[in-house]
Order: sequence, then C-alpha cells, then structure tokens
Amino acid sequence: MRKGKRSRSNELHPEYDFSSMKGGVRGKYAARLRKESNLVLLEPDVASAFPTEAAANEALRAVLKASQAVRRRRPNRPIQRTAGGTGRR
Repeated sequence: MRKGKRSRSNELHPEYDFSSMKGGVRGKYAARLRKESNLVLLEPDVASAFPTEAAANEALRAVLKASQAVRRRRPNRPIQRTAGGTGRR
C-alpha cells in the first residue's frame, strides 16, 4: 500500500511555544556570516556576460594577472610636492 502525498504547511505545530524560550535572537550570527563570506553579488548586466561561474573566475584571474604585471613594472611611489606649489591643501 502506498502512502499518500503529505501536504506541507508553512505553519508551526502548536506545541512550539517560542514565548517561553529565552536567549533566542534573530540574526545573531548574520554579521559574522557577512564578514567571513566570500560571496559577491553581480549586477544583472555583468552576470549576463558570463555564461558560467568558471567563465567569471577565468575573467577575474586574467584581470588579476594583468594588474600584477602592471604593478611589477611601475611601483607605487608617494606623490611629492613640487617647489613651486601654491600651498593650498
């Protein structure tokens, strides 16, 4: 004999009484999750340029490689004031 399909309800069972529970805080770990997560939400126009996540990763790796090559050729130097400066800040 087969079991019939059970209907799922979005309501909690009556035996769950959250008013008597103490210490429950909604979103208690949300800040930690955001801090430790490496997920990035792409804008729809950017996401449409990449058919798969592998394509997006490949493109980002190419950008990183190019930026590292540029950094090796031109080190960042602090800007120095010239002697004929106006003195404005």
